[in-house]
Amino acid sequence: MAGLTYLNPKTVIPRDTKRMTQDHGHSHDEIAARLTTGQRHSNLKDMIYGGIDGAVTTFAIVTGVEGAGLSPNIIVALGLANILADGFSMAASNYSGTKAELDDRKRIIQIEERHIAQHPEGEMEELRQILQMRGLSGDVLYQATQEISQNRENWIGLMLTDEYGLARDDPEPLRAALATFAAFLMAGSVPLIPFLFGFQNAFATSVLATLCTFFVIGAAKSHWSLAKWWRSGTETLLIGGVAAILAYVVGGLFHA
Repeated sequence: MAGLTYLNPKTVIPRDTKRMTQDHGHSHDEIAARLTTGQRHSNLKDMIYGGIDGAVTTFAIVTGVEGAGLSPNIIVALGLANILADGFSMAASNYSGTKAELDDRKRIIQIEERHIAQHPEGEMEELRQILQMRGLSGDVLYQATQEISQNRENWIGLMLTDEYGLARDDPEPLRAALATFAAFLMAGSVPLIPFLFGFQNAFATSVLATLCTFFVIGAAKSHWSLAKWWRSGTETLLIGGVAAILAYVVGGLFHA
């Protein structure tokens, strides 16, 4: 049947779904190693956010200054200032926001520790209801509640995810900031390269290179989503293109 991949006579999944499946082993040792290693907080959002914003803002400066008919030196000066200042500002803001999430997580952990010490029966009931909502019942529900409550770290960890909706792992503010800044620098430098090296038809080259960057960022983003690569790339391309057109039009209003 077209568009389908057969795993066995009883299981059929779409090829696109298979593409998104993360490969890993399922032996006892492989599963134990994977689960005990744990998961680090992903900085995918930080990199995509920083990359798109870096390309959009710098490209907007290029098109705006070009639309105003000003010197390429002004493009380079404003573009470099944007990459460094705005990139640092974004990274610092992301650091502060992620640090606030981490501080809030620590605050909630202290609250739960205090509640367990002061209201153990109420916290046990919360744990029991959480496990019940996960499908446990009867003796299994009772035994699971008793077992989990014997380990304070596991108990609080379950409360964090199921009661407060927090991620299982602590966010890492510095990594988030560095990922945002690095992505901003790399993507934001693309529109400026033709002007920095004095290319002929620098503006046309900048436009083409930046539009390709938008598409590549979107296409790469599809690796972590169900969207097709060309659809995700086109979507990001349109976002950057609209920002550039607006900047060029506004710049044209002040054409010397």
